[in-house]
Amino acid sequence: MQKILTWVDERFPLTATYKAHLAEYFAPKNFNFWYYFGSLALLVLVIQIVSGIFLTMNYKPDANLAFASVEYIMRDVPYGWLIRYVHSTGASAFFVVVYLHMFRGLLYGSYRKPRELIWVFGVLIYLVLMGEAFFGYLLPWGQMSFWGAQVIVNLFAAVPIIGEDLSIWIRGDYVISDATLNRFFAFHVIALPLVLIGLIAAHLVALHEVGSNNPDGIDIKKHKDPVTHRPLDGIPFHPYYTVKDILGVVVFLIVFSAIVFFAPEMGGYFLEYNNFIPADPLKTPEHIAPVWYFTPYYAILRAIPPVLGSQFPGVAAMGVAVLIFLALPWLDRSPVRSIRYRGPKFKIALTLFVISFIWLGVLGVLPSTPARTVIAQVLTVVYFAFFFLMPWYTKNDTTKPVPERVTDK
Repeated sequence: MQKILTWVDERFPLTATYKAHLAEYFAPKNFNFWYYFGSLALLVLVIQIVSGIFLTMNYKPDANLAFASVEYIMRDVPYGWLIRYVHSTGASAFFVVVYLHMFRGLLYGSYRKPRELIWVFGVLIYLVLMGEAFFGYLLPWGQMSFWGAQVIVNLFAAVPIIGEDLSIWIRGDYVISDATLNRFFAFHVIALPLVLIGLIAAHLVALHEVGSNNPDGIDIKKHKDPVTHRPLDGIPFHPYYTVKDILGVVVFLIVFSAIVFFAPEMGGYFLEYNNFIPADPLKTPEHIAPVWYFTPYYAILRAIPPVLGSQFPGVAAMGVAVLIFLALPWLDRSPVRSIRYRGPKFKIALTLFVISFIWLGVLGVLPSTPARTVIAQVLTVVYFAFFFLMPWYTKNDTTKPVPERVTDK
């Protein structure tokens, strides 16, 4: 085995890669619960790719056959129902772990210098993931898939000058049709997964270049052993954190399996009831809403009133609500990273932001009413205030002294 390994190492840096990214990659010793979700996101990506490969073996990207092929997978393909439910549950699980992973970044300032590029890659992963989910949502060719895609694609028509041409290019036709289905299938199965994998690789390389953040927000590279030059507050990622992550994987898979086997539709939030009805271009569902992980931005869209009959202000606000995460490293002016040592202003702002995001998600699921629109407008102001006022309240906030070394508590 040693001879084989030597032969491989002379031609491919297998051992060097293992040492650089696992055995000799030193991570802070005080990782806590919030540091599970990065590795869980990688696990869900693998689940989605593997289940997606098996689904494409029997799925037909044809407007006349797509819905029937999904029913065929569910009813006739051996364990096809399981593969389909794993994939549909995995889509929601992906956003759950990504949202929690991003929240951890907000808690501990993981977007601050020198990790700006890690955060930018992470936000780009989030954007591509949203596109991946949107393109995949049309593929079952059910009522909600069809009309949800119709509504979202029509929003692009509100963009001045290029809107109409842009929406036609996205659809590949003047209406949602077979050409749209084929186009979305190609994006969902080939194009965006390749981009997603590339961005995740860049995200990990950038992370291992500057090192992981920690709950104290302290750079562990400042204090090294004078002999070994290893960080005094760091431990090898393998075996310590690989074992820790395996525990998280086991707990996650228990919850994931419980949902797949006992509640795969999750009351209509993971799989809408209207999507079990074939797409009918002549019959609009009573209430059209995107999947739960898009609803905060959908609520922002509906909260902004049209100007001169154009929905562009709402579309622009929805786009800015997502893209503004890219600016976070340069908006935060606090002298400390972690919420442990920040003052009340940041804690209150972050709490209000989380509340606004959750309630916007709730409002995005519900039919629009005048009262709900007013609430959504207030929550939208709170959402954007978190970002636009950040330079002020982070700079003028009181902070606690940051310890020189990481703490165990």
